[in-house]
Amino acid sequence: MRRRGRHGLLFLDGHTDFYQPSAEPNGEAASMELALATGRGPAVLTDLEGRGPLLQDEDVVAFAYRDEPESTEAGMQPLPPALHAMDLNQVRAMGIEAATSQALAHLSTPFWTHLDADVLHDTVMPAVDYRTPDGLTWPELDHVLTAALTDPRCRGLDITIFNPHLDPTGTITTRLTSSLHSALSTITAHR
Repeated sequence: MRRRGRHGLLFLDGHTDFYQPSAEPNGEAASMELALATGRGPAVLTDLEGRGPLLQDEDVVAFAYRDEPESTEAGMQPLPPALHAMDLNQVRAMGIEAATSQALAHLSTPFWTHLDADVLHDTVMPAVDYRTPDGLTWPELDHVLTAALTDPRCRGLDITIFNPHLDPTGTITTRLTSSLHSALSTITAHR
């Protein structure tokens, strides 16, 4: 998408993943992805093909994250003021419908949707590599995914950190698949 010009990102993740390499406790790029995508870190990762950052801060919405106390204590840099941040508490205070509408209204360019399975409540989504208490419910995720993916500006979706080995019965896999199928099948009806 960066090759085609400016675009946005709806970042549905339980964590902001905004560590710079010097602050990330384990050296995991997965904890730095939003920082790297917005140009913070070594040039080999932030200036791909000489195109500068993949995303401008103002074109990103971080939605329903809940790691701020932990990441602050670990030394993660704060999110930049221009990046539209809506933590789980704000999403809950607004209600999922209003919060989703605000998030999508903020994205004025074509956008990509990033879904990390750990955005879901830990009790319904334990099949992730780094668990954090609380999170979105299945109906809340269903709503935001359907709204995002049926938005004509949405260009794609990636799904990360779902670990099927942590779902021995397949129950969680079935529910996640159902959520994705429902949102994706709605696209045809809206386009």
